Amino acid sequence: MRYIAAYLLLQTGGNASPSAADIKKLLSTVGIESDDERLDKLLSEISGKDINELIAEGSSKLASVPSGGAGGAAPAASAGGAAPAAEEKKEEKEEEKEESDDDMGFGLFD
Repeated sequence: MRYIAAYLLLQTGGNASPSAADIKKLLSTVGIESDDERLDKLLSEISGKDINELIAEGSSKLASVPSGGAGGAAPAASAGGAAPAAEEKKEEKEEEKEESDDDMGFGLFD
């Protein structure tokens, strides 16, 4: 995605056909190292193609992909009374674990 974003940013800035060197230079300004193999593959796949047509084609493909969705179904009621209690304990343990990993030892503004 970083190479596509850099390519589009360079095109928006007026460079009609950004080269690999242009993309590397842009990415290096924000401290991102580039993978020559991936960059060359991307450029070879989009060379000679209109970027607006590629975006339109990609958008039409994404339109067929389901997104969002309705949440999971409600769990079926069980006959035994012990099963819900066990589920509640399991959920409590998972929540405690998630809470302990929130800051991962550092804060956003430290």
